[in-house]
Amino acid sequence: MYHTLEEVQKEFGPRIAAKALEMEAIKLSPGNPFQWASGYRMPIYNDNRRLLADTQARALIAQGFAAVVETLEIPFDTIAGTATAGIPHATTLADRLGKPLCYVRSSGKDHGLKNLIEGLGSDGSFHSQRVLLIEDLVSTGGSSVKAVQAIRDADGLVSYCLAIFTYGLEASVQSFAVLEPQCRPIALLDYDTMVATALATGYVDGNGADLLGQWRVDPFGWGAANGFPPVAK
Repeated sequence: MYHTLEEVQKEFGPRIAAKALEMEAIKLSPGNPFQWASGYRMPIYNDNRRLLADTQARALIAQGFAAVVETLEIPFDTIAGTATAGIPHATTLADRLGKPLCYVRSSGKDHGLKNLIEGLGSDGSFHSQRVLLIEDLVSTGGSSVKAVQAIRDADGLVSYCLAIFTYGLEASVQSFAVLEPQCRPIALLDYDTMVATALATGYVDGNGADLLGQWRVDPFGWGAANGFPPVAK
């Protein structure tokens, strides 16, 4: 039994970070950064889908989410996962807690009923049910906030968005800040804990950890400042 959210994150964050680094769900390369789709060179690449291959990793994440729900006494009636990476973890959690499940598409289908949310009744409404949103990664927060709004448009009440990992970017803080009523984002693993775990396990050295810390402060200026200008798209 945990008494605070911080205790939950301290217990599960380093364990998830170690597993993610081991399985290359999180890859770090501050000396030879990755090129993201935007063209920017970044020292981190995240692919939480790799965690699906390991039963212990999936169980650890579900256990962490359940601990957050229990510790904060979050009231909810149903669980929604974000498509696609949030769906399996929402499913595992829903099975663990014995709750209904649905998922939120990034956009509505262009055929059939053109659903944006799958798993609702024929009228497409939550009927004021309390919905717990499950996300895999919060980067800028844009897609998560879009999912929150989709749930609210379908008469769902959503006050919490639980994620496996967050970069902790200011952009995500601003994205969630515009929501009214507020929806609180909570991640089991944050960026600083991930870097500390990478350093402790020898994945990166002190210089690498420093470079990763600099990226956290200025992610879109980091590459050019370190000799890795963005690639024109």
